[in-house]
Amino acid sequence: MLARVFRKRSSQHEGESPFWISFSDLMSALMVLFLVVMAVTLVAITDSMNKAAKDSVERAAAISKVMALVATDPRSKGVGVDQQNYRIDLGKEVRFESGSFVISQDSGQFLRNYIPVLLKAKESPEGQRWIRSVVIEGFTDEDGTYLYNLQLSLDRSRSVVCSLFQNAAMANGLTPSQLRKVQELFLVGGYSFNSIKKDKAESRRVEFKIDFWGAGEAPTSPSQVLQGKEFGRC
Repeated sequence: MLARVFRKRSSQHEGESPFWISFSDLMSALMVLFLVVMAVTLVAITDSMNKAAKDSVERAAAISKVMALVATDPRSKGVGVDQQNYRIDLGKEVRFESGSFVISQDSGQFLRNYIPVLLKAKESPEGQRWIRSVVIEGFTDEDGTYLYNLQLSLDRSRSVVCSLFQNAAMANGLTPSQLRKVQELFLVGGYSFNSIKKDKAESRRVEFKIDFWGAGEAPTSPSQVLQGKEFGRC
C-alpha cells in the first residue's frame, strides 16, 4: 500500500510572502506621497496668505498717504477730511437753499480752487495705483418725499460738476487738461435724506468720497469713449 504524505505549510513561509511585502511597501509609499502633497499644499497656502496680507498692508499704507496728502494741503483748511472713511465734507463752503440745487458763485469758485487738491492726490504714485474714482455725493434735509429728495440730491451732485466746467476759458477756471481728468475721475450720486444731520442747513450739502481699488484689483485705463468727447453744457 502506498502511504499519503501530507506536508504542513510553514507559518514562516506565509509571513515571508512577497505579496504582503509589496502591499506594505505600497502603503508606506502612499503615506509618504500624501505627506509630501500635504506639505507642498500647506506651503503654497501659507505663501498665498502671506502675499495677501502683504498686499493688504501695502494698500492700507498707500491709502493713508493719499488721505494725508489731501488733509495736509493748505486748501483743505475749513474742509472736513475723514481719513478713516475716505470722505471729504465741504462744510460751509458749499451749502444749498431749501429745495434748491443752485451753487452760488462763491461756492463755485471754491470748488474750482479745491478740485486740484484731489487731482494732485490722484497724480501721486500712490494715487495712480489705488484711486479708482471720486464720487460726488449730494444730500438733503428731511423736508419733502424720499423720491423728490433723491432727485434733488442727484441734482446737487451734478451742479458741483457743472460748476467745475464754468469759466474754463478764464484765469480762475480749470485748465482743459484738468477738466479731462475730472471727466475720467469723478462720478455723481445722491443720498436723499438718508444721512441727515441735526441742523437742516448742514444736511443740504455735498461730500466727496474717494473710492480705492481693492488689494487684488489692477487699475484700468480710462475708457476710449471719453477721449475727445465734448464736455457739453449743463
